[in-house]
Amino acid sequence: VNTISFLFFVCYRALIFPLLIRAGKPTPFFTFVLALLFCVFNGYLQGRSLTNYATYPPGWLKDSRFITGFIGWLVGMAINIHSDHILRNLRKPGETGYKIPRGGMFEYVSGANFFGEILEWFGFALACCTVESLAFALCTLFILGSRAKQHHQ
Repeated sequence: VNTISFLFFVCYRALIFPLLIRAGKPTPFFTFVLALLFCVFNGYLQGRSLTNYATYPPGWLKDSRFITGFIGWLVGMAINIHSDHILRNLRKPGETGYKIPRGGMFEYVSGANFFGEILEWFGFALACCTVESLAFALCTLFILGSRAKQHHQ
């Protein structure tokens, strides 16, 4: 289940999300390369950890850590997808300029998309209970937390 949830997000973020976004500012090539390397390394690390090293006791899917983590992952992903939808539809075609997003979790936090993804990966870390998944959640917190702070300012 942990591997499936990880693959589901990766497919959404890598295949579905890029098809939904409108053309915007170009991404600097160096940023693209760093993001690609991070994703490849992290995907390998998570996949290898879950398929070769992680062992779970019988009944793990009924354990409160797994259930709480899975619910956190699911809620975080729902917030992330909904927030991305709000952001994609902020401007009408041809409009430019900054607009403040409204609705959903944006009513409570200015970086709802970042909040959703951070929640998602901490839920994943709790459901997996591996050092690798916790490392990924912390990396997500530090990277997206700094981006959220910049966006808020």
